[in-house]
Amino acid sequence: GSTSACLLDVVWQVVRSMASEAPAKNMASTEVAEVAEFVKPPLAAMLNTFDFESVARETMEPQAWGYYSSGGDDEITLRDNHLAFQRITMRPKVLVNVRDIDMTTSFLGVPSSLPLYFTATALAKLAHQDGELAIVKAAKKVGVPYMLPTLSSYTLDEMLQVRQPGQEVFSQLYVNPERSRTQEYIGKLEAAGVRALFITVDAPQLGRREKDMRNKFTQQGSDVQGDDEEEGEVDRSQGATRAISSYIDPGLCWDDIPWFQSITKMKILLKGVQCGEDAVLAFKAGLHGCVLSNHGGRQLDTCRPGIEVLPEVMEALKEVGATRESFSVFVDGGIRRGADIFKAVALGAAGVGVGRPVLYSLASYGERGIVRMVHMLQDELLMVMRLSGTPNVSSISAEHCITRNLADHIVPQPQDNLVQKTYMPLLPAARL
Repeated sequence: GSTSACLLDVVWQVVRSMASEAPAKNMASTEVAEVAEFVKPPLAAMLNTFDFESVARETMEPQAWGYYSSGGDDEITLRDNHLAFQRITMRPKVLVNVRDIDMTTSFLGVPSSLPLYFTATALAKLAHQDGELAIVKAAKKVGVPYMLPTLSSYTLDEMLQVRQPGQEVFSQLYVNPERSRTQEYIGKLEAAGVRALFITVDAPQLGRREKDMRNKFTQQGSDVQGDDEEEGEVDRSQGATRAISSYIDPGLCWDDIPWFQSITKMKILLKGVQCGEDAVLAFKAGLHGCVLSNHGGRQLDTCRPGIEVLPEVMEALKEVGATRESFSVFVDGGIRRGADIFKAVALGAAGVGVGRPVLYSLASYGERGIVRMVHMLQDELLMVMRLSGTPNVSSISAEHCITRNLADHIVPQPQDNLVQKTYMPLLPAARL
């Protein structure tokens, strides 16, 4: 496995102390601290999503870890995505009959065992050889939809072939400058019975993710970029992000929406909405919903977490007559606890998307790791629903949360040791 940042720091300190010692000292006799080899804990030792992240950091190739874990610029939004949930406090109701808890729900006509779906993440083979195929299988086992990624390691046909009977999937779409390529891809999705199309709208240019940019990308790229690769249009000199960016059209705009509606009967949603005005435009354009997302903190740094945008969006949609039935709102980014799912639903989300927790659990233990990760979130959500006095998803409301400090970024907060111990700080060039 790869050496952790903490161990690297230990080695760095030892090397510095050796260099600063008097020249007369015999360097051969200097003791250098031994770096203990990482031993992967058993799957049963995983108690939360941060456990999986800590194991993935040790087991993944540095190049893969750099791509998955990185955020835009100073990674402020990356970290705030989760911290924002801690600015929402619980307001439980008591003496409610919570003997039986029902977490099941449905969104976009698809049933789910809890208000959660696996969101699209590129290049899953960087985590595990089974890549997206393992994610499709795990999604079925835990009863949640999976949003198939455009920039996948496996082909679309391969991902669709491993679906089980009755398994429903969504698809994420990066729009290519050559619209014929996009139309062909959408046609394959619709023919395969994909239920909804999520068009990514927050990435006209991919963000500067410095952990990733430090690495030259040498792994297998995305399947849909095969032709670009042969024509020399894929930049592999600054990490995986640069290598996949050639596929995406920066000219995508509101004027293109009617064209998408004309070529498919799938439900169309926008992925990456970050303000109330854009959500209203999507509703007025006849779309079926949106995902409040900042691309996992990987695009524009210091923009707001999706959960922070949610109250603004729900209020704006209410003012123009949108209902939760006619326009579904989802949130992704920073969901690490069952309580995070609860809070998003309480504020109006139909469900939440998880990305990195899927990849980290996959990288750590394969398909069974993903299954355990979701079961842990289910256990946590069941407890939170019971303690909040909400026996089913429809009973979760804004009355169960206090959001007074959600938009306030200067509120003193308790130290979150799980985040701090698993977050790998950026390093300047001299310390790499």
